[in-house]
Amino acid sequence: QVQLVESGGGLVQAGGSLRLSCAASGRTFSSYAMGWFRQGPGKEREFVAAISRSGGSTYYADSVKGRFTISRDNAKNTVYLQMNSLKPEDTAVYYCAVKRPGTSWNNLQPTSFMYWGQGTQVTVSS
Repeated sequence: QVQLVESGGGLVQAGGSLRLSCAASGRTFSSYAMGWFRQGPGKEREFVAAISRSGGSTYYADSVKGRFTISRDNAKNTVYLQMNSLKPEDTAVYYCAVKRPGTSWNNLQPTSFMYWGQGTQVTVSS
């Protein structure tokens, strides 16, 4: 079992930046690939970004490519999401999650992830 706690959300103006953090419990953090998802009002939960166990490979949704950066610090059991050039449509609750070992990196869906944090709200004003 891995417990995840997100932080760093808040209210920001369009064009601004935020950095989300996700702290994981346990000594096996480096054994898992990690991901970020988001869920806007009245919308399905959608994939945002993912990172391999070592951090050497990253994956992004087209909607955030070039604006968001996922990274991790295995010594601190933490994964980050740096969000730049924020837009009102980025408004959502952001969740971090642990990727199920062995699942495909193609078309990442919530079902490919097994442990979830409680989420942190990001609101981007226009």
